[in-house]
Amino acid sequence: MTRPKPQNLLFILSDEHNRKITGCYGHPIIKTPNIDRLAADGTRFDWAYCNSPICVPSRASLATGQYVHDIGFWDNAAPYTGEPPSWHQVLRDNGVDVVSIGKLHFRGGDDYGFTEELLPLHVVGGIGDLKGLFRNELSPRTGTSDLAAMAGRGDSTYSAYDSRIADMATDWITRRSRSGGDKRFVLFVSFVMPHFPLIAPGATYDLYEDYGLADLAHRLDAPPPDHPTLNRMRNYFDYYRYFDDETRAIALRAYFGMVTRLDELIGDVIASLRESGFADDTRILYTSDHGDNLGNRDMWGKSVMYEDAVGVPMIMTGDGIPAGRAVTTPVSLLDIAPTALAATGVSAAVDYPGCSLIELANTADPERVVMAEYHAAGSDTGQFMIRKRNWKYVAFVGARPQLFDLADDPDELNDLGEREDMRGVVAELDADLRAICDPVEVDARAFRDQQATIDAAGGIEGINRTVDIPFTPAPS
Repeated sequence: MTRPKPQNLLFILSDEHNRKITGCYGHPIIKTPNIDRLAADGTRFDWAYCNSPICVPSRASLATGQYVHDIGFWDNAAPYTGEPPSWHQVLRDNGVDVVSIGKLHFRGGDDYGFTEELLPLHVVGGIGDLKGLFRNELSPRTGTSDLAAMAGRGDSTYSAYDSRIADMATDWITRRSRSGGDKRFVLFVSFVMPHFPLIAPGATYDLYEDYGLADLAHRLDAPPPDHPTLNRMRNYFDYYRYFDDETRAIALRAYFGMVTRLDELIGDVIASLRESGFADDTRILYTSDHGDNLGNRDMWGKSVMYEDAVGVPMIMTGDGIPAGRAVTTPVSLLDIAPTALAATGVSAAVDYPGCSLIELANTADPERVVMAEYHAAGSDTGQFMIRKRNWKYVAFVGARPQLFDLADDPDELNDLGEREDMRGVVAELDADLRAICDPVEVDARAFRDQQATIDAAGGIEGINRTVDIPFTPAPS
């Protein structure tokens, strides 16, 4: 394809958006008209993934355009420090204004390459969740009952924070349009919804009041898996113990209500872009840092390699992006770094493993490999996912693998990992994984780094005396 025309980029990120809960991805009741319009005007990537299904590593990987094992930000107590350099810094150094508004979840106080950093949310105390370091020796997890107890209709600090983010983004676009000048910009608008707590504003919660659990749990009704690592994690993150059908329905109404409120705020930002006169000169990219299990398989939150947790929505629109197209080539958040450079016309000698989404929107590559990994709370082993063609392979260091045919089994109900006739497929995908990294070496290195952090923080006893961080508070 020809080189993309340099333009501005509006990059919108949400937090914990399960891509199934989006109208343009086929959900029958969720109301997401603004995201759906983006998909109609541009290209929807059907198999998009984060590179680690937990906030801090996912965002570090997104910022640097590098795999988690290459940068060593393993967990929610290892926040990004500005090194290695981010794609934001590459753009800024090449004359592009890069402005962030909202959640970053980095260490804070460092240079992340932004021209402006507005309303940032970083990890607590510049340290993050030390209790999430526990993997082999699991301390009792407190507060898991709160997820069900807090769920419902109401006001939350996250909803208020997201409204402030949207207001600041629209104000920034308006001021930029009035100031004149032709300097390119990337506006990174990073919302925190629909991350728990599962509390939705009344107006959007009420849109789902008349729906029962059967409608709300559409494609979210698989039984718990029979796998040693996943059983252990499910019982550690034991949110499911506090849900029955009634409370789960309330929680899902709240999640749906947050997704719809998020969609409204995205609509406000895009409307201001159109009113500003920037629309014809700006590409738009929407995605999320990871998904949420939403009670499927008795799991809540993320931290596993099922589509609910590791899959994300990914939609792009603008010049050079085909309209109304659905792409089945696997993509990931690693592709955002080269996309940002291509979209703004920056040529820089950076070795990114990803590929521009503009290019991928115009081509088909069924052999493309996407990889994700997890080395954080509750998992006694490293988890590695490979996505290629119709196959999804999950390797566990020291435990049996999983294999799913997502063409025939998109909801991952039939694990083929130990079938004799699948040995060739497993071997092929395992070779693809080992072409990227040595899972045994990476697993050992993650545990060593985490143990060093535990020791420096006073050991398990010292960390157990610290305060639990169920979710990072919104800035006041």
